[in-house]
Amino acid sequence: MKAIVALGANLDQPQSALELAIALLREATDVIALSSFYITKPVGGPVQPDYVNAVAIIESDLPALELLHLLQGIEKSMGRIRVEKWGPRVIDLDLISYGSILSQAEELTLPHPRAHERRFVLEPWLEIDPEAHLLTHGLVSEILQQLPPAK
Repeated sequence: MKAIVALGANLDQPQSALELAIALLREATDVIALSSFYITKPVGGPVQPDYVNAVAIIESDLPALELLHLLQGIEKSMGRIRVEKWGPRVIDLDLISYGSILSQAEELTLPHPRAHERRFVLEPWLEIDPEAHLLTHGLVSEILQQLPPAK
């Protein structure tokens, strides 16, 4: 099943962190498309460095919760420590959507509850999938047109 995974990092060497996370994703799943790397300003949280962001389209047969655990395992193996909401991070892997699955479970909300507000997710996704569609929100190209310009 097709999954959209957003990647971000802003500590230490963020581009190298994304490259390592992508390599680990390739070992565990079939990465079928990868966006360019985008430099973006942090959204929310404390004052912190800019992020390097990307989006990958992967194929996986794992159940949704197991795919989420795989992503969290990659984060943990790379030293991710969850201390502060929207704080700086060594790596962040977010499951944005997974096939046509809708979930409101405590541990997993699909599609990602804030993806439609995040230019740093939508722009790289649109780059690799011009027909991208975010369940419950519509075409990514149209969602992007409604967002305020990047700061």
